[in-house]
Amino acid sequence: MAAEGGQPAPAGDAAVGKDCKDAKLQGQPRSTQQKDRAAPAPPGAHGEKKLSNAELKKKAKEEKAARRAQAKAAHVAAAPAGPSGAQDAAGDAKSGKDRANTSNSKQGGLPSPTSQRSASRSVQPRVAKELVKPRIPECFSHLSMARRIAMTRADKDVSPVVLALGQQMSTFAIGDSTTRLEATLLAFKKVIDAYTTPHSSTFSRHFTSHVLNPQIEYLTACRPMCFSMGNAIRWLKLQISKIDIDLPDADAKRGLCQAIDNFIHERIVLADFVIVKTAADMVEDGQVILTYAHHRLVERSLLQAKSDGKQFKVILVDDPFDRVGLEHAKKLAAAGIPVTYASDMGALWSNLQEATIFFAAAEAMFSNGSMYAHAGTCDIATAATDLGLRVVALCETINFTERVSIDSLTYNEIDPERNTDKEFRLLFDTTRDKFISVVVTELGNSSAMSVPAILRKLEEL
Repeated sequence: MAAEGGQPAPAGDAAVGKDCKDAKLQGQPRSTQQKDRAAPAPPGAHGEKKLSNAELKKKAKEEKAARRAQAKAAHVAAAPAGPSGAQDAAGDAKSGKDRANTSNSKQGGLPSPTSQRSASRSVQPRVAKELVKPRIPECFSHLSMARRIAMTRADKDVSPVVLALGQQMSTFAIGDSTTRLEATLLAFKKVIDAYTTPHSSTFSRHFTSHVLNPQIEYLTACRPMCFSMGNAIRWLKLQISKIDIDLPDADAKRGLCQAIDNFIHERIVLADFVIVKTAADMVEDGQVILTYAHHRLVERSLLQAKSDGKQFKVILVDDPFDRVGLEHAKKLAAAGIPVTYASDMGALWSNLQEATIFFAAAEAMFSNGSMYAHAGTCDIATAATDLGLRVVALCETINFTERVSIDSLTYNEIDPERNTDKEFRLLFDTTRDKFISVVVTELGNSSAMSVPAILRKLEEL
């Protein structure tokens, strides 16, 4: 109660008044108690100045902005690093906002200076953009594509020589199938030389599963295996399985490396020599030879025909995407062969009308007589057959396969340089046997439908 004469009440009376007020609030709900305690004193009390409506509105805006800043700071501090924690981050931000509102209500609606400083120092972290790779349609998901595999992701048993070879294959530094086959076998020779059989094991039982297979898996991951590589690897595994378990490792490795050398010499070196000689003999004086893009067998055959003294002309239609035939045309011209260079197929019809024969090189021959070759070969072979031109396919028998294909989508590769969400390009196409006049191999000339007979003959050798 107030003291007489307008004197202030004693401290004891003030304490009694406060206790009575607290006792009065105890009978009310918790939310009502907080509201009453947080409510500002009546205007004029304790000498405070009464605020106008504009000042009250401005103060309310400042309090709201402070609460938002504090909630944002709490959200940033509690946000997880990965996208999987987005829901947890949202929940933490919501709880932080509720805590901020409760704290502000207890302090008269104003955030603490510490909260303001932490909110001002908080910086929104940069969100790293994920590298979105082009998606291949589901109907073409069976097609493979070359990829650059980091050396750190390779198996620990992969040889450094094979690691370097895989990088060259993935970047197409080594192109056609026969060249890839030869490089693979030479790399495997070095792997065999560096191999040591562990104790309580034998060469024939340990090498294939623990050493050779990791090399093959890495090369296949870098670029899909061509048919000639598959044939040679099956042959190599067969040779390893035939090694006597009692044979010393030094003799086994020496014999295996010698077998690889013989295989390269017979199935690649000698085969190419015979094919080039046979194709060069097919060239006649005055002929106009049409060829597409670039392949070493066609190039060597034309140069051999020129060295034999034959006079002929060449029309070279290049791949409009890779331009691999430009250097080919320069080599032919440097050898004294008249060359007409076409950068694309825009003038194909007029070029075919001038030509007399079409030389094509196959990457593989299927068992049903179809030819697997550089993309665009099928278009030229089809048009050449319609005009009555002879289509000559050059291919080693190591590239023959028992598989069957009648279109370009059963077996193929996707060009990694031209692959987007909207479109992609295939590296090869398939030409049906009816558009192929003759197939030149190291075993002689034959029709495209003779592939199964040649395969059976090779098995007997």
